[in-house]
Amino acid sequence: MAAAEFAELLRELKDRSGLSYGTLAKRLHMSTSTLHRYCNGDAVPTDYAPVERLARLCKASPEELVELHRRWVLADAGRGKKGSGPAAEEGNGPAAEEEVSAVGDPAVVTDVTPEGVPAPPGGGRRRRAVLAGIAVLAVVGAVVLGVQLSGGGGERGDGAASSVQGKGAGGATPPGSAPASASPSVSPSASASPSASGTPSPSASASGQERPGAAVEDSSGTPPLTVGIRPHAWESPCDQRYLIDREPGRVSPPPVEQDAPAWVAAHGAVPSGKQFLELTVQGTGEETVVVDGLKVRMVQKRSPLAWSDYAMGYPGVGCGAGVPTRYFTVALDAARPAVVPEAGHADFPFKVSESDPEVYYISADASAYDVSWTLELSWSSGSRHGTLLLDDEGRPFRTSGNNGRPAYEFPLGGSAWQRAGSSPTP
Repeated sequence: MAAAEFAELLRELKDRSGLSYGTLAKRLHMSTSTLHRYCNGDAVPTDYAPVERLARLCKASPEELVELHRRWVLADAGRGKKGSGPAAEEGNGPAAEEEVSAVGDPAVVTDVTPEGVPAPPGGGRRRRAVLAGIAVLAVVGAVVLGVQLSGGGGERGDGAASSVQGKGAGGATPPGSAPASASPSVSPSASASPSASGTPSPSASASGQERPGAAVEDSSGTPPLTVGIRPHAWESPCDQRYLIDREPGRVSPPPVEQDAPAWVAAHGAVPSGKQFLELTVQGTGEETVVVDGLKVRMVQKRSPLAWSDYAMGYPGVGCGAGVPTRYFTVALDAARPAVVPEAGHADFPFKVSESDPEVYYISADASAYDVSWTLELSWSSGSRHGTLLLDDEGRPFRTSGNNGRPAYEFPLGGSAWQRAGSSPTP
């Protein structure tokens, strides 16, 4: 079982670390009982972030981090198929014990008993209700794109799609984003125009279940693969910044990474200088699917947003970079941006199946423009082939340069944003 294999590796890492469940749970801001359930295979985390933090605390090697992510993807998919049992209950009802600290207060955590009742105070630790954390997880969990076959069938000669359907990550629409209106077809090269709030509204649209920027199908049936998109993954909190059209007094403290989609939606924020995407590609059956490549489609380029720049890291606090499975870069300022493998990383094509997923990390940077863009993932399996259009909840990804913009940071333990560089270093 995928869940059992995932738990087995967690136990190996925990045992090798020499740290107790209590010590690890405290450092991970979760209850000891929750960590027990993960390591015993009684539950699968609904988000990968706490798993990666656990692995890093246990000094996992890069190879072990890759294998752990692979096993978590399979265990998470298996939970959805079973629909019942302990692993399927994680994040649903009183049995759920996944804890996420409040936005802007990562030091405040909650302990709950196996029965889902908050534990009484003790040991000098503050505890808060876990319900808010569970609600956030339901919003920001990674979402897998769904696909259906349209009545027309086939791909047009210009590379446009005949059928699109799906949903991206986050589940919330930033203020000012316009919903898609009815239209029979979608072109991946469609342009967009800024709305009153500065958020582009796609001019291409879809009808019914169909909408722009999800999945494109060939004429022979449903694609044999899915793609989960995290448009607000963080390579490192110290590197992640957002542009926001608000004064510092109207901006909430920096969120933790798993809360970023909801925080971005609430503030109408746009990734500043760089956007880091995580794509989890997995087959839907036993057959091997070849991922032939990724292409960047430019939707629109504008002058950089004249908004304030907010850093997600805390000044003076060290940050560790992630260890991606497949790492690519995109220079959005280029005339023809392309997905390029980072030095030392392999290039397309890759192979995936249901039991062998792949994770791609895309680091897209911009300095001279405010760029709206999408990705096209091409695939083939036997005589079949097709394209998946990848975007953010039916809207293009959006990344803006930040040169010369007012920059702010939030001191650790502070109560308000301050100009960058004004906070004393601990």
